[in-house]
Amino acid sequence: MTLQRVQRALAIFVGLFVLYTAATGPFEGLIQRALFLALVTCLGFALFPLGAGKPWRPAGLAVDLALCAVSVAACGYVVVNYDAIMTTLPWATTLDKALTVGLVLAVLELGRRTVGLIFPVLVLLGLGYALFGNYLPGPLRHRGFDTAFVTETIFLGDLGIWGMLTGVAATVIAAFVLFGALLLHTGGGQAFMDLAMRLGGRQPGGAAKIATIASGLFGMISGSAVANVATTGNFTIPMMIRLGYPRPFAAAVEAVASTGGQIAPPIMGAAAFVMAEILGVPYLTIIVAAILPAVLFYLSVFMTVHFVALRRGLAIVPEDEMPAWTTILAPRRVLPILCALGGLGIGIWMGRSISTSAFYGIIGLLIAFFATEAGRLSIRQMADKLFNGLEDAGKGLVIIGVLLAGAQVLVSMINLTGIGVTLSSLIVSMAGDSVVLVAMIVGAVCLIMGMGLPTTAAYVLVAAVLAPAMTAVGVDPLAAHLFVFYFATISVITPPVCVAVFVGAGIANTNWLPAAGEAVRLGAVTYLVPFLLLLYPGMLLGGSPLDILEAVAAGLVLVLAVPALLSGAQLFGRKTVDVAIYVLVIALAIYPQPVTPFLALAILLAAHFSGRVQRRTLA
Repeated sequence: MTLQRVQRALAIFVGLFVLYTAATGPFEGLIQRALFLALVTCLGFALFPLGAGKPWRPAGLAVDLALCAVSVAACGYVVVNYDAIMTTLPWATTLDKALTVGLVLAVLELGRRTVGLIFPVLVLLGLGYALFGNYLPGPLRHRGFDTAFVTETIFLGDLGIWGMLTGVAATVIAAFVLFGALLLHTGGGQAFMDLAMRLGGRQPGGAAKIATIASGLFGMISGSAVANVATTGNFTIPMMIRLGYPRPFAAAVEAVASTGGQIAPPIMGAAAFVMAEILGVPYLTIIVAAILPAVLFYLSVFMTVHFVALRRGLAIVPEDEMPAWTTILAPRRVLPILCALGGLGIGIWMGRSISTSAFYGIIGLLIAFFATEAGRLSIRQMADKLFNGLEDAGKGLVIIGVLLAGAQVLVSMINLTGIGVTLSSLIVSMAGDSVVLVAMIVGAVCLIMGMGLPTTAAYVLVAAVLAPAMTAVGVDPLAAHLFVFYFATISVITPPVCVAVFVGAGIANTNWLPAAGEAVRLGAVTYLVPFLLLLYPGMLLGGSPLDILEAVAAGLVLVLAVPALLSGAQLFGRKTVDVAIYVLVIALAIYPQPVTPFLALAILLAAHFSGRVQRRTLA
């Protein structure tokens, strides 16, 4: 059996495991998590073989088999000894220590192969701090923990590697990854792309707007901004270049739009489920709170693209390349999406768990898919599409499962040593209890800590270390977590380690540095929106109607003024006057007084219409 067949078989098996547990309910906590981690590590070593194509591949194969074996042994040990682990306080034996070391090494090695060195190094630093932090001077010193206690924390309980993050990955996130993969493979992917072309293609900068819409739609059900760039970017970036768009701009549009999908409900790069578990609030609470910031993000990208397109004269998409509305709205394109979302909504409305609701969505999708494709596709062709969806889901879960298991180890060490509380106290003491200063420090640190990490792993890291600093100065916990989540997310488009831009620039065959500059400009509002969460409670769609209107007004001012300022859009045609007006309304929008957002919006609209009348008169 070839390696490709092994990969496909394992990936489909992982997908079927997820489908089964979503339908019937998960196994007992540690058992579900151990089985899931065993499956994804085995699949991971098959997908990312050590030394592939190198002369020393036999040695790499031996390493892979050894790490795979110790992972299965460690996970199997937990399954077999589940009752003893949960009902007693087992002491760590030599075997326990060996299995813990082997499992952690396997997880970190897979993390290195999938996302690079940054993530495993952070986890190793956390472990090193737990074991040797008692030798450090000053406030970072702790009382010290021996290897037995660290082993018991990581392996022999539900606070370490088998903790909440691994549990969410093995249930809710896994079910939604499968839901998204099946949706895309049964026609949803092409439907999203066609809809994006029809909605944005005939406007100024049409190809860039197509990329924005399509990447946003894909990103909403994708767990990775980088994977989204690699998927949709292979279509949208060449199209923009073919129509004469600058290569750095094309790469930046795709990178920013794909990143925005990670902050847009319903999945938010899988972080929505993790956030709900950490905060102990319903999943729907997270979704509602994230709606307005996500809308503002995409409006800002649209406006920036629009202003740049007008200034540079970027081409629209030719009519002969546009799909017809009859094709887009054909039942075989629309019904699977509607039935999938309908099944998901019914499950939530009935009060079922999120993973069971995702299963209902999958059932609705499959019914519509078979009903609309019967007679057009053979049974074999339809089965191939479903198996391809299962395969993609299984492969996509490798990175998510490995990263969240590794992140759970790091979080357990942070909680064990109390370093999160220590760092929060240091930040608060530096900022002097000022919410704005604390937020600025936390935002900068989030950008640094999130560089090179996927969305969910970055969020987990900053939430454990930095969110407490914000709640310590009176910030609402939900607003604090969304704040750190947004800054950790946009680290993928922030130089110098802007991995989403790297991928987009590679597809566009251009230098990443100018593409990164374009990306920062396109996503500029995203650096400001998190502060609106702190300044305007209505940004979370809570509070009184007036609170929400103030938040909407402030957000609209930023969405319109910041892109216009950065793109050099004209109001009266005098640069100094135009810039002064933009700066004034932006300042008013971020100055949280009852009338300032409405005043800012009124000034901006008045200036826009006055300038428009003046230009028409001169013409």
